[in-house]
Amino acid sequence: MINVLLHGCNGRMGKAIEAIASEDCGIAICCGVDAVTDKNASFPVYASCDEIPKDVAEGIDVVIDFSTAKAMDALLDFVTAYKLPCVLCTTGLSEEQTKKMHAAAKETAILKSANMSVGINLLLKILKENAAVLDAAGFDIEIVEKHHKKKLDAPSGTAIALGDAANEALSREKTAYPYVYDRSARREERRQEEIGVSAVRGGTIVGDHDVIFAGNDEVVTFSHRAYSRSVFATGAVAAAKYLAGKPAGMYDMSKVVG
Repeated sequence: MINVLLHGCNGRMGKAIEAIASEDCGIAICCGVDAVTDKNASFPVYASCDEIPKDVAEGIDVVIDFSTAKAMDALLDFVTAYKLPCVLCTTGLSEEQTKKMHAAAKETAILKSANMSVGINLLLKILKENAAVLDAAGFDIEIVEKHHKKKLDAPSGTAIALGDAANEALSREKTAYPYVYDRSARREERRQEEIGVSAVRGGTIVGDHDVIFAGNDEVVTFSHRAYSRSVFATGAVAAAKYLAGKPAGMYDMSKVVG
């Protein structure tokens, strides 16, 4: 049995992971951390990592994190201190937090992913294999992402990951294209040597991503639609199972989905 600390346990994704884990006999949530504590939870919930007793911390096998960027520093200190593998799903990290994450990976296993779904990770692979072909044929690259109105960061971490995947393909032959988030301040034709990234926020959209390759008289679009948070929760649980017991280092979902 793999014992999990669920960091951000009372958020939407935390609840989705709890539901998935409850049906999996190979994994158990032994405790949680959330600024909003829930006395009715089936496991102890602490307001911060600092409040977790030492004997409880020593019984954790892996951490699953779906929280907020402001909680990252305390979490990274905690997993480093106890050498706990961590599936890190929070987006919008600062440059300093990203550096701290890589420093933590020298002490323990860290799996960082902007999106835990199998479909998105397959799409990343497709872009790495095909973006350069379409770019060479003169196609412009635009990314449009849509999320619910309560999402704090924009553009989404997944949108940037998709752009990075395209740029990884392009970098074999040229320098990476810069991201353009807003064209309202300029009046000029679009340059091919850029990747447009647009964010839409509204309603209860779980997560829509379109990578558009617009050429002369034809358009190729790679799309992914998430209809519930369970796709991310399932991926996070699979990642936790994979990461438990792994040596220190940085990991990503490509290792999990094969």
